Amino acid sequence: QVQLQESGPGLVRPSQTLSLTCNVSGGSIAAIPYYWNWIRQPPGKGLEWIGSIYSLGRTFYSPSLQSRVSISRDTSQNQFTLQLSSVTPEDTAVYYCARGRKYYAEEPTLESWGQGTQVTVSS
Repeated sequence: QVQLQESGPGLVRPSQTLSLTCNVSGGSIAAIPYYWNWIRQPPGKGLEWIGSIYSLGRTFYSPSLQSRVSISRDTSQNQFTLQLSSVTPEDTAVYYCARGRKYYAEEPTLESWGQGTQVTVSS
């Protein structure tokens, strides 16, 4: 059974870059046909899809965040990463990584989730 776990700093300064890693076990991030996603939930708000990377390396980003987002992967360590640049306090949220079999924008179903990690943007 695939397991995902987020890791990274819990506090980021405004204007800096938020960087998180999703460590995957029990399944390969290169296995077809999976999409590996980043999702976040700001305080008091609903879930927001950030973007994803497909098994073969192609990336997809939310239009609202595309200019600031970069998702990459390291197949040798079976992990994928999120970088969100120029952060503000509005980026404070619980960040999740998750796996799905379909492109989220077309079918928003995710079968496996990490437990989430709190990231606070503050001075």
